[in-house]
Amino acid sequence: MSELQTLLYTTLRDDLGVAALVSGRVYDRVSRASYPSGAITATYPYISFGPHNVIDDGADCIESGEHTFQLDCWSRAVGQLECKSIVDAVKSALHERELTLTNNALVEIRVFMRRVFNDPDGLTAHGVVMVSAVVEEP
Repeated sequence: MSELQTLLYTTLRDDLGVAALVSGRVYDRVSRASYPSGAITATYPYISFGPHNVIDDGADCIESGEHTFQLDCWSRAVGQLECKSIVDAVKSALHERELTLTNNALVEIRVFMRRVFNDPDGLTAHGVVMVSAVVEEP
């Protein structure tokens, strides 16, 4: 659902705590150098959208679904502290917040998992934030 992703995107871009850490760098698609390297050209730190899943949960006359988004947080600062701060700021911006969709009803939004680890490149800290949102359609 593009409306929900747009809400997550704008909420993260507009949140002062997140903005202080990533300077508005929230991406649906991270830019990469052209062949042959294919290296990421985005400025660190940043947040990017990962996989999105939906479990339909409609009943009677109500269409609804539980959406799960993976938000990836990336940092090249020494250690994991900056990445952990970004992960925590994302949770603060989204978890159990009263956010509003235009065409559908956001029943609930929760951050149910956060994880930070070293990326295999040996330079990058990678944070994963899992967000669950229940949405009812008219």
